[in-house]
Amino acid sequence: MNASSMSSSQGPELKRREFLAAGLSFSVVLGAGLAASSDPAQAQTAGLRANVWVTIGTDDSVVVMTPTGEMGQGTTTALPMILAEELDADWSKVRIEYAPPNPRVYGNPHPLLNGGQASLASIAVPGYFTPLRIAGAQARRVLLDAAAARWGVPVAELSTASGVVTHAASGRRLRYGEIAAFATVPAQLPAITVADLKKPEEYKLIGRADLGRTDVLSKVNGQAKFGIDAVVPDMVYATVLESPMEGARPGQVNTAEAMAVPGVIQVLALPFGVAVIAQTVEASRTARNVLKAKVTWDTSNARGAGFDSEKAKEEYARHGRSAEAKPMSAYKKGEADQALASAARVIEGTFWSEHAYHAQLEPMNCVARVAADGQSAEVWTGTQAPVLAAMAAAGVLKTTPDKIRLNQMLLGGGFGRRITPDIIAQTVAVANASKRTVKLILTREDDMAAARPRPMTHHIMRAGLDAQGKLVGWKHRIVAENVDAVAAPPRFAATGGKDYIGWQGSDLPHYAIANWESEGLREQRGMRVHAFRGIGAGYNKFAIECFLDEVAQARKMDPLAMRLELTQNDARARGVIEAVAEMSDWKRKRTGRALGLAFADYHGTVAAGVAEVSLDANTGKITVHNYWTAADPGLVVHPESVIGQLEGGAVYGLSVALLEELTIKGGAIQESNFNDYPVLRMADMPEIHTRIVRSGAAPTGMGEAGVGPVAPAIANAVAQLTGKRLRELPMTPARVKRQLA
Repeated sequence: MNASSMSSSQGPELKRREFLAAGLSFSVVLGAGLAASSDPAQAQTAGLRANVWVTIGTDDSVVVMTPTGEMGQGTTTALPMILAEELDADWSKVRIEYAPPNPRVYGNPHPLLNGGQASLASIAVPGYFTPLRIAGAQARRVLLDAAAARWGVPVAELSTASGVVTHAASGRRLRYGEIAAFATVPAQLPAITVADLKKPEEYKLIGRADLGRTDVLSKVNGQAKFGIDAVVPDMVYATVLESPMEGARPGQVNTAEAMAVPGVIQVLALPFGVAVIAQTVEASRTARNVLKAKVTWDTSNARGAGFDSEKAKEEYARHGRSAEAKPMSAYKKGEADQALASAARVIEGTFWSEHAYHAQLEPMNCVARVAADGQSAEVWTGTQAPVLAAMAAAGVLKTTPDKIRLNQMLLGGGFGRRITPDIIAQTVAVANASKRTVKLILTREDDMAAARPRPMTHHIMRAGLDAQGKLVGWKHRIVAENVDAVAAPPRFAATGGKDYIGWQGSDLPHYAIANWESEGLREQRGMRVHAFRGIGAGYNKFAIECFLDEVAQARKMDPLAMRLELTQNDARARGVIEAVAEMSDWKRKRTGRALGLAFADYHGTVAAGVAEVSLDANTGKITVHNYWTAADPGLVVHPESVIGQLEGGAVYGLSVALLEELTIKGGAIQESNFNDYPVLRMADMPEIHTRIVRSGAAPTGMGEAGVGPVAPAIANAVAQLTGKRLRELPMTPARVKRQLA
């Protein structure tokens, strides 16, 4: 076949509308709208299944169901540790199994998810903390009751420790595995309340610094299985020449040369691009590269086809200042407009951030096997949202989610990219059309072409000072595409068009400012903007914390002193700010270098950072020599993971702050790989110094909190060093030279 219009070399045609309805447009659905998609018994392990969360084997093993994916954030350590604490389990016997996608059983009660099941927003530990403790205590009580009945003694005379039930009066002992061999689970599980749970001072596992992560050994010895490692019988390989933008579809497709590549089995033109199926990865990629020059794209239904990110900046800025603008209030306290109108002095500033790519190490991939009747499937993938994955697969097949068996794999980086189930929908579509078991692996080029980027944003900042120089009013306007409109349409509709993801972090809950407001002005450009590590806080804190330094300068105040003034009634915020000031020796002058400070909050976690930088005026390159960061995540379940996330967040934040940007022309991403989308290299890594500040607050989350302070700390340091303000992200050498000229 030489050319076609949305046809394929073999197999049935899949219409674009059907595919979009089936899965490509699936997004984060929150709360009760998530239907159960499989039976929790699917992952049942032999032994005493004390409740839906834990099974105790006769070999003394303790298998804890883990409802979230593991992408480096450490939940496969922290979550089982929470349950094992109340169970009094022997930690060396604890292992995990991934829970099936069933939010009715394994949903996260955190208000952000409201019972949904997904790995996002650093809410696994805070959301599951109480349910897992109750489940552990409940299982412990089942064991105690069984032992008491066997010995004929009151349960109150028994105690537990490290996987053993003891009757001190008689000296008798039973291992948990021994009890599992004869115990039965009552029809009505023991009633456990929060009051029955251990107090923090009684913890034996939670908070221990000597316990390593459970996934490290397998990652070191090569036993760990990521999505890209999945191998199943009779599997063939596929890749997809992705459409350059949302809504574009293959027009003319010349398949002859691609089909001539040895090992190529089939070429399929589909709504999302052109798929190549082959016997080997190499053959699929060779054919994909041949096809690149043989496909024309129909962009008539692509809303973003005319979008140019550089040209749009002038429009964003003009729209933000327009008297006709109709922004929507995001967060507010007091009356910011009135305070600014009556202020003795008003300070203004503008800030920018570019689109950014998730740059996860593992490109998107999935394996799918579709039943002969096309009504069920088995999927192997690493996903942040197993329920959405099952729904997407079911949608493609026009069946129900309970007909999809999902095998959760490790994620080689997620950062929000692996929430969207587009790769699952694509793989199932290819497998169903070809009637083969397909392993789809995107090339890095196609992974980038199919990016769900962080939006480009414009920020207009205004602050009012009274006659005494006190900060009395604050206004923050964000001009950007709304992320919720793409990533969470049900929530977007339910809130009347508010962008929770994109506006997150624009509020000021920890600063003592009487009147403040943040608001959003929506741009609609057709980009597939999505959740990103740190989400809105990544750029909103950049604007806020840089502008706060400008206000401090106008008040002739030290930036540290001003933040301490604003947090004098907030012990947790003040605690992390004081910690990084002490860690960095804030008041000590450096020759040829300067320090910058920033504070950020994220879903209840507070963090602060100080960057020590120098600048090469000839090249515009910023060098970060040291970065100090402190965070208060409330009660710390697993210290090693907290430190790891602080460090990882700093690395991610440094890369996005200094280097990473996507440019869009004609609606298509221009960068193609790490040669033109550079990320931070080891040679440019500063020394990172971390500290956990303990406050006794309830546990919050750590996966993203470390990102927020990085960019503004660097920009504030450059301002201290040069006397000039950097207002754009990323702070690339070329951009720095232009801004400081």
